[in-house]
Amino acid sequence: MASESSFDIVSKVDRQEVDNALNQAAKEVSQRFDFKNTDAKIAWSGETIEMQAVSEERVKAVLDVFQTKLIRRGVSLKALDAGDPRQSGKLWKITATTKQGIKTEDAKKISKLIRDEGPKGVKAQIQGEELRVSSKSRDDLQAVQKLINEQDYDFAVQFVNYR
Repeated sequence: MASESSFDIVSKVDRQEVDNALNQAAKEVSQRFDFKNTDAKIAWSGETIEMQAVSEERVKAVLDVFQTKLIRRGVSLKALDAGDPRQSGKLWKITATTKQGIKTEDAKKISKLIRDEGPKGVKAQIQGEELRVSSKSRDDLQAVQKLINEQDYDFAVQFVNYR
């Protein structure tokens, strides 16, 4: 009898990669000519990321630089939740957070997709903010990964603990 193989579906962001992208964006914003005299800044504010500049389009440009750095570092933009620009005194600000974990209703959607469209004999269990998928066949598990990657969810998914 073959043992069961499994993997976990998670939605996690590597905080170090986000920090590196933020530091690269801050350096670029401080050096670029089009950001001179705009008080453009990007920095951590607790668990959130604060961007600011003197005009709405400049603060959006700071966000664009940050998103470009995230993509280059392999962080999905689906994991970034950026708010709308808002005026705070003379400055415009954008607050962004990173999304971690899969919500229960999203995990149920994935589980239903695996049951309905996935190979037979594949089981999915919700375990907190992650989903454990198991099967006797590794080929079936790879088919499930392909099926999930083809879906367009509004959160980033990664596959971990493949055994």
